[in-house]
Amino acid sequence: MLNIDLRGKKAFIAGIGDDRGFGWAIARALHQAGATILVGTWVPMVNIFTMSFNSGKFDESRRHPDGSMLEFANIYPIDASYDTRDQVPAEILENKRYKDVEGFTVSEVVQKVCHDHTSIDILVHSLANSPEIKKPLLETTREGYLSALSASSYSFISLLAHFAPFMNPNSSALNISYLASEQIIPGYGGGMSSAKAALESDTRTLAYEVGRKHGLRVNSIRAGAYGSRAAKAIGFIDQMIEYSEKNSPLQRAIQASEVGNVAAFLSSDLASAITGTIIDVDCGLHAMGVAVS
Repeated sequence: MLNIDLRGKKAFIAGIGDDRGFGWAIARALHQAGATILVGTWVPMVNIFTMSFNSGKFDESRRHPDGSMLEFANIYPIDASYDTRDQVPAEILENKRYKDVEGFTVSEVVQKVCHDHTSIDILVHSLANSPEIKKPLLETTREGYLSALSASSYSFISLLAHFAPFMNPNSSALNISYLASEQIIPGYGGGMSSAKAALESDTRTLAYEVGRKHGLRVNSIRAGAYGSRAAKAIGFIDQMIEYSEKNSPLQRAIQASEVGNVAAFLSSDLASAITGTIIDVDCGLHAMGVAVS
């Protein structure tokens, strides 16, 4: 029997802020397979997330089928919109949620992780944000558009560029994409569809570049509609889930655990020859050309 064995592997997952999103589901799957989990949480959310975790609020979600519990070796505050300290605007540094946090830029977090753990084997990017996501693309400002690309796609390039020298050969880097990268999803605005398209294009190019230079693998999981906290900000996620249930070949919505399971496979030696690939985990909705309901 083939088993996914990640014992001895260390995974850094950027983008966990609660127990409802894909980042959490991936952490559960990787930890269940034996990996040590390191978490990067957006600076404004890190205190409430840490308190909720330590207080037992997430205990039900932390419990594995064998009764053991999901554990995090470290939780690092991160804002992947900034690569170095000198890029952070003064108003951010003085913001009460950032003021007392040291080393939250990409380069600083990578330095902390590598100081604490020397190297990692798995990098997961589960970050996406647009300040104007409810605006149609035609009404999106230049600032809003560039902000969406910075936070949602360039952040993956930055994380990989900084982590790659500290990742072991045949390590895995993953990101989470969405169908709007290549098909029209009305209402998914603010430059987010553009950011997902860029993310998938970057996945292929980065697979070549870090594959040749560092021997790493890079893939993307294009996940189906799912009611995470972040997705609720879009405003119509419930309708998207209902549409998926009625029109996908499997006639149901996805579970976050299904994305986690694919991430565990792609992070393992069982996927040692898979790189530069976009894998749809959406009950087959991506294959449909015409709605049936």
